[in-house]
Amino acid sequence: MNWTAYSHGAALCASLIVTIGAQNAFILRQGILRSHVGKIVALCTLSDFILIGAGVGGASALAMRYPRLVEVVLYAGLAYLAWFGLSTLRRAWRPGHAVIEVSGERAAEPAAASQRGWPVVLMALAFTWLNPHVYVDVLLLIGTAGAREPEGSRVAFALGAMTISPLWFAALGYGARLLAPLFRKAAAWRVLDGAIGSMVLFVAAAQLR
Repeated sequence: MNWTAYSHGAALCASLIVTIGAQNAFILRQGILRSHVGKIVALCTLSDFILIGAGVGGASALAMRYPRLVEVVLYAGLAYLAWFGLSTLRRAWRPGHAVIEVSGERAAEPAAASQRGWPVVLMALAFTWLNPHVYVDVLLLIGTAGAREPEGSRVAFALGAMTISPLWFAALGYGARLLAPLFRKAAAWRVLDGAIGSMVLFVAAAQLR
């Protein structure tokens, strides 16, 4: 294996994935709630594997050839982000998780138990596949960088990038529970939801041209 190409892929993916975007903010919130974290980490990791493989395999060139398709995906993603951002701000204004205001180590369990699996799974998929940043970062940036590697080193580059995804998502999802004591009161959730909603709307607005 070409370890130089492997390190290039790992370093590039690490520099892109740690940005607290809409997907990471969602994982952080679910991690604090301790709700379906394993499913979310697995789905986000598998999605990254598919996107990285497709990007390095030439999907970036396909996207450049059909820019209209990129626009359709982009605006569908922006519409979803806008809806989610407004919904999150509404939740921050009128929090619906007073049930979380309990003491002890089981602080997040009542809210986690109230979340059904399929809606959370679908939201995790939406945050990945309808997120315009995913296509810019993974398909275009990582795909283009992988294409610059010598042909025999592209697999090593892709594997390096893929190594970072499960490590980051698992650390974010399971490490977030350490913050649970800070979120025993609705006021803390209002701050978190307000920050997430504002950030998501800013991301959506920044993509409009």
